[in-house]
Amino acid sequence: MYRAGKLVPKTTSGAERRLLCSLTFCFALFGAPSLFHEAPIQKGRIFKKREPANDDMADLAHVAPEKGAEIFTYESSSMLYAMNWSVRQDKDFRLALGSFRENTSNFLEVIQLDEETGRFRCPQGFKADHGYPATKVMFVPDKEGTMPDLLATSGECLRLWRIKEGGLKLEEELTNSKNPELCEPLTSFDWNDADPKLLGTCSTDRTCTIWHVEGHVVERFVAHNKEVYDIAWGGQEGTFATVSADGSVRVFDLRNIDSSTIIYESPTADTPLVRLSWNKQDPRFLATVLKDSSKVVVLDIRSPTFPVAELDRHQAPVNSLTWAPHSSCHICTAGDDCQALIWDLTSVRQPLERNLDPVLSYNAGSEVMQLQWSATRPDWLAVCFGNSAQILKV
Repeated sequence: MYRAGKLVPKTTSGAERRLLCSLTFCFALFGAPSLFHEAPIQKGRIFKKREPANDDMADLAHVAPEKGAEIFTYESSSMLYAMNWSVRQDKDFRLALGSFRENTSNFLEVIQLDEETGRFRCPQGFKADHGYPATKVMFVPDKEGTMPDLLATSGECLRLWRIKEGGLKLEEELTNSKNPELCEPLTSFDWNDADPKLLGTCSTDRTCTIWHVEGHVVERFVAHNKEVYDIAWGGQEGTFATVSADGSVRVFDLRNIDSSTIIYESPTADTPLVRLSWNKQDPRFLATVLKDSSKVVVLDIRSPTFPVAELDRHQAPVNSLTWAPHSSCHICTAGDDCQALIWDLTSVRQPLERNLDPVLSYNAGSEVMQLQWSATRPDWLAVCFGNSAQILKV
């Protein structure tokens, strides 16, 4: 838990850092270079077509051609962890980034790609102190721009920021703790894109909280027997799922929050599940990651308990995963093997598919901490590794 001026427990080991930021790998802190508010463009081949290991695999030529691939890189002054795309259609190449430092000198910055110059810019006023590292960052899921331009981050509390012409302004700090100097870390959160007034947070104290964007609690409840590591809203307005250190995936409905459905449990007792992503184009499917595992498990809520696919071509632990916002059968995963892999799940029909190969791959040259797929430009992905944030055209 957090105390004012001190982090308890002290994050000296990889396991403790993983608990703090809900990571699946051990951080290696690099030296911090100078901040470049204007990072030059790099161009070249990005995702490469993977040759199927199985001769019987279906033709994959329809997925994202290499021709015309581009890459834009932003170098920050610190190691990055939290990262996400703007959802507004008039700000489609805008990203929010959160630093990872093992102290209280972390920051949040909002960068925008200048398409004419091919450079990312962090304008004055768009970098703000964040104290402890942000475990996640998200823009309000408002494509049309009818709501205030908001940004949310999780850490020792849920922070809501307003984005104005002059920069970032902290609007709210939301916490369940009566003592602001003593609170449990929030491992993650998710913004309900079906009802943007609602956000869901999860915590190391085993609870989840559903917040209204105006700052009051809608629901707070004990979700698991151990720490809750991730939360994701589903295809229906009040449905969401969580994963935990107790090794289970649980599905909840706000209309009956006192009960839940366990749709999957780790094959080895008490092996934590640390990441979760819900397919918004086909809400029958979810994907999750086991702690320190190179395998991604794909689930069908119609057939609980048994996965429909296991994606096991990473060579080191998987750190992040995201479904394509425009396709019901594509998912991207990234991890400690420096790779981002795109998978086509069209061929998945019945449990259990273990022979899938990725259709495209990208090597970042360093462990990939974070991965996000743009909702407004679905042919663009963003990755974070070391001090770098990159957007990649697939």
